[in-house]
Amino acid sequence: MSSLDRLVAKPRERFRQRRVRLQRQILDSDNPALVFLVLLTIAVTIGGVLNMNLVPQSAMIFPIVLASLWLGPRTLPWFVVFTLVGVVVLLFAQPDVNTRAVVRMIITFAIALLVIVTSFRRNKLGVAGPRGESMFVDLRDRIARQGAIPALPAEWHVESASRSAGGTSFGGDFIVASKATDGSTLELIVVDVSGKGIEAGTRSLLLSGAFGGLASAVGSDRFLVDANEYLLRQQWDEGFATAIHLHLCLGTGDFELRKAGHPPAVWLHAGSGRWSTLDSDGPVLGLMADAAFEVVRGRLLPDDALVMYTDGLVETVSRDIGSGIDKLAGRAQLLFPRGFQRGARILISELASSNDDGAVLLVHRRVPDLSPDLERQS
Repeated sequence: MSSLDRLVAKPRERFRQRRVRLQRQILDSDNPALVFLVLLTIAVTIGGVLNMNLVPQSAMIFPIVLASLWLGPRTLPWFVVFTLVGVVVLLFAQPDVNTRAVVRMIITFAIALLVIVTSFRRNKLGVAGPRGESMFVDLRDRIARQGAIPALPAEWHVESASRSAGGTSFGGDFIVASKATDGSTLELIVVDVSGKGIEAGTRSLLLSGAFGGLASAVGSDRFLVDANEYLLRQQWDEGFATAIHLHLCLGTGDFELRKAGHPPAVWLHAGSGRWSTLDSDGPVLGLMADAAFEVVRGRLLPDDALVMYTDGLVETVSRDIGSGIDKLAGRAQLLFPRGFQRGARILISELASSNDDGAVLLVHRRVPDLSPDLERQS
């Protein structure tokens, strides 16, 4: 690059940096919204003074409501006070102050007080309402990404589905999936946090990230041990969780299964057409130190399938967990002819309780496609 090009490039780079900085300040600042709302309040006040029939006193509620959506908790109370000054101006600008006008002013003051109280509650978070909601949506999406199934060899089909109590976006059941960097093994964990719905959602937000990091950082024999120690360090009043952890070798189909107070996995055997449960000993996470977790080993043969789930799919008020597992296994066997496509969604839609969180993870080892080899032999 010549010296002339450098002289031209430097101002361009400085201009670009200033533009990016300005855009960031506009996005992160209340100033643009505040200027607009102040001008709107002034316009409403002047309009009401000039023509009360065209711009009534109750119109001042409009900028207050907009401010509750756009402004941060530090700016919002001062703006609301500013609008209340306009309300008082509109009241005394009327030729005759009657009882109806006073009642409207009291209602406006009550709404403004409610907005201020809400802003004080938001002050703990430090962001405006919609921005705080977008943060929660982002955190919810992060949980979903922790359970996203990575790209796998053609012979493996793995899918998951979850549903929270009451249909909310946050629940206590989540899934973690992690593939080794060399692509040889896959870690799959299904977790059921104590509680349900939104009350368990905050703990799920924390644990999904922590468990996702553990799954890729420690060996399969250490995951539940370290997860248990992590929960114990949190010292939550209701901080326990159940989990089931599958360590799967993608080349051979060999697996190791460990669980912590969780319902057993269901193994569907293609050769016999029957199913069995893979049960092992292991305490609930977060209740006792120096916990040990028994391991169950096996090998998934072609067309075998493995189903892991939470108790929201097998246990209800009118049905014990044993009969619930029988029903789940029987329904999963009916998926054999169709190759388990959309099997996780089918199981959770048919079996999950509406009063509890639910999650299901389905692992199927497909039969290798031998048609090209048969064509070559013929």
